[in-house]
Amino acid sequence: MKTTPSKAQNSQNAQNTLDKILKPFINYSLVSNFDKLTNCEAVVYYFGHKNVKNKSQNLEAVIESHALDFQMDDLKKSDKKNIHFIGRSGPVWIIHQNDVNHSEHHHGLLEESQYTFAREQFGVVLNQVKALKLKNISIYFQNSTDEENIGAVVGLELASYVFLNIFKSSQGLLVEPIQIQLNVKKEILNQALNKASAVQLARHLVNLPPNIINPAAVQELVESMPFSTKTQVFVWDEKKCEQENMNLLLAVGAGASISPRMIHIKYRPKKDKKKARKPIAFVGKGITFDTGGLDIKPSSAMRLMKKDMGGAAAVLALAYWVDVSDFDRPCDFYLALAENSVDGFSMRPSDVYQSRAGYLVEIDNTDAEGRLVLADVMDVAAKKTGADEPEYLIDIATLTGAIKVALGSEVAGLFTADDKLAESMMLAGQKSGDLNWRMPLVHKYFSSMSSHFADFKNSGEGFGGAITAALFLQKFAAGKKWAHLDVYSWNDKSTGCLSAGSASGQPVQAMIQWLKSL
Repeated sequence: MKTTPSKAQNSQNAQNTLDKILKPFINYSLVSNFDKLTNCEAVVYYFGHKNVKNKSQNLEAVIESHALDFQMDDLKKSDKKNIHFIGRSGPVWIIHQNDVNHSEHHHGLLEESQYTFAREQFGVVLNQVKALKLKNISIYFQNSTDEENIGAVVGLELASYVFLNIFKSSQGLLVEPIQIQLNVKKEILNQALNKASAVQLARHLVNLPPNIINPAAVQELVESMPFSTKTQVFVWDEKKCEQENMNLLLAVGAGASISPRMIHIKYRPKKDKKKARKPIAFVGKGITFDTGGLDIKPSSAMRLMKKDMGGAAAVLALAYWVDVSDFDRPCDFYLALAENSVDGFSMRPSDVYQSRAGYLVEIDNTDAEGRLVLADVMDVAAKKTGADEPEYLIDIATLTGAIKVALGSEVAGLFTADDKLAESMMLAGQKSGDLNWRMPLVHKYFSSMSSHFADFKNSGEGFGGAITAALFLQKFAAGKKWAHLDVYSWNDKSTGCLSAGSASGQPVQAMIQWLKSL
């Protein structure tokens, strides 16, 4: 049995994270209309998608109310979507959507949605507010949709995240909360904050260093989560995993000082609007650090490998959102947790292990470990029976570098044999600004994983690495409606609401949208 850090230490780390991440980073106050907004240091006007008819007049009226005389003409001629200037009474932002004319290019699946536009624009505003060191602002939404309002608040929250604000908790806040008053419904604000908190949770877990987050620490965090009575947590430790023949999961974690484990979060709503619906099962890859094992990575490729738990972080975030939002359908969330490290017990190339599903798997590459931990846990999820049998099985994983080469960092690779499922997940990605794109399951490629000593190997030879990884996982879906999301979970460069060099929370927003669409 491997040793673990003290339970008290892990519990304190978990509680510090939860206390700070699962609440707004901004102080909000609601007002019913703009007339009741008190004087603030700055004001933001947002003219929504429903305001096409009188947009020009409204823009000019705001400019005339705030701009200095010498600014007036240039501001009225501006074709920018986000107009920012320092006017008579301080900083002013005017945000408006251009007329939306979705093209038929890719069936609109790569078009910017209203939600995404608002999220990114308000992320920009919040970053500028922080740069100006403003303490309070007013936001006025006119003729905006609920999706735009939710997107705006999510953008504000994501942009307000500062890792050291949470991590260095004992030293106080490095950035004080900003006071924002805005005219949205309380229900809409709460929906936005629930979504933003879920994304922030996933981001922060990935950002935490591997000396803090490990399989034991994740267990402590999950057991400290403020779940309602609708949700139960089950942990399979090393001994239980051995009893369940989860030999692939155990092999991956054999070289680490902290033993692997599986966590199952079971959500059963008290009120199911459509009776007797089968659960949706999510499985997340949770490699808390990946050295590559004996097929060790070059040092440059190991720098970001704390993010190899991005799939499990996203699945845990979804479990939080489902519970706090009182989602009306049963769901199961599985975290496949291990650290892929190196010592005398590490799995070796040419080792052969029997999976929980019964397949013999030859280890061709110890750095193709994510599919191994997912395989055993997917078998657990897929083979539930009775009322617990899942209708959908969705796995989420930072699985291959090949998918980033193909699609870049912002678009997840989607693999599924179900056309309807693929269409619904791609549409959810477009609406949430958390894109995914369907990739082919080329079954002839599976032959590259042929083995003389086992049913198949854990990796193939040559190109198409993201496809062969997906084909490997498909073997463990037990015929269920299955989809695999190959994600990057990281933001390499600054965008509207995300800072560079930190976790992105991919694909939490897309999966929330997909769940809401069912």
